[in-house]
Amino acid sequence: MSLARFKDAQAKPLLVSDAQNPRRTFRALEDMGLAFSRWRLPMALAMLDIRNRYRGSVLGPMWLTLSTVITFVALGLLYSTLFKMELHDYLPFLVVSMILWNVLSQVVSEATAALTAAEGIIRQMPLPYTVHVLRCLIRNAVVAAHSLPLILVVFWLFDTVPGLGALMALPGLVLFCLNAFAAVMFLGMLCARFRDIGPIVATVMQLAFFISPVIWKPELLGPQQYLLVLNPFYDLMEVVRGPLLGAPPSWPIWAAAMLFTAMNCAMSFVFFVRFRSRIAFWV
Repeated sequence: MSLARFKDAQAKPLLVSDAQNPRRTFRALEDMGLAFSRWRLPMALAMLDIRNRYRGSVLGPMWLTLSTVITFVALGLLYSTLFKMELHDYLPFLVVSMILWNVLSQVVSEATAALTAAEGIIRQMPLPYTVHVLRCLIRNAVVAAHSLPLILVVFWLFDTVPGLGALMALPGLVLFCLNAFAAVMFLGMLCARFRDIGPIVATVMQLAFFISPVIWKPELLGPQQYLLVLNPFYDLMEVVRGPLLGAPPSWPIWAAAMLFTAMNCAMSFVFFVRFRSRIAFWV
């Protein structure tokens, strides 16, 4: 490092604590800004996690794709018969729903250990805590990318063409990602402080799977279908799933998805601002 850059670094210290003037909001924003500016670091850590997880495996993450294909075929044949639906209508719905739900549930599951799993790094290196949040998100995004081509394959096999309306899935995907980021940050801190929250989250996600239209279509509820708007999991999935299946969601679903996203992000940020300085003591 040159002398000029060294002096500049000394003149502008980063993430320095001051008990008399904590400036919590500024430090939280600085933490997030540094993590996003150093995006290569969480990406490298995420790829390292994937390599370590599938070390010695022949197919690596493709094993997850293979098991997903088997699940789609088995559930598609079974539930299309139980629900008395045509397979060419039900299977595309099931594939998109299951892929979105698998990503969501996996992110929430790993969010409970996003910070505690990085205990060694947190205690030894002054890295932004948001790096570990991005590490969890990128790791799950890369693994999920192995299953995304299945959607195109099923659409091709069953001649499903969403058209230009599928572009409306992009803003829905943005809401999906924002909620995933906020969930990892909030649950990572909460589970670092209270270690028994993890099993509770797992139980809640298991219950949410059955009460959300993942393997069953919303139309099966009949007149009570409007109550699904109160289910945040349904709203977040539908703003992505609906446009892909050629059935854009109604404005109440968009409004509910944006409302839940705002609440989730606000709660996560407030918690991060208030308790960020205690994370190193909790992990």
